Amino acid sequence: MGHYTLVVMSNPVEGRDAEYNDWYSRQHLRDVLRVPGFVSAERFKMVGTPISEPVWQYCALYQLEHDRPQEAMEELVHRAGTDAMPMSDAMDPAWCAVLYESIGGISRADISDSGATR
Repeated sequence: MGHYTLVVMSNPVEGRDAEYNDWYSRQHLRDVLRVPGFVSAERFKMVGTPISEPVWQYCALYQLEHDRPQEAMEELVHRAGTDAMPMSDAMDPAWCAVLYESIGGISRADISDSGATR
């Protein structure tokens, strides 16, 4: 089974931050997790000064485990804007979504602290 991360970058419509965040955290994350294959979701808010443009204030990471990720993505798109996944007009329509396949990783526990520098 493949492991994937869907990265979604977005902004609220100006002046509607509270409404956007309430919808995203209380409803949208749960709606996405009801799509078969999606196993977890986490949101992030930008801190500090951005390094490049365009700037999205918010990022959501969805973990997907599926043998055919395009099926899960097609189902996600099919549900968006329906009763199964209502979308909020408090979200700016200029958002970005990209699906990434895991190709490996490492954690701090995987490296030794031998004191050597490179």
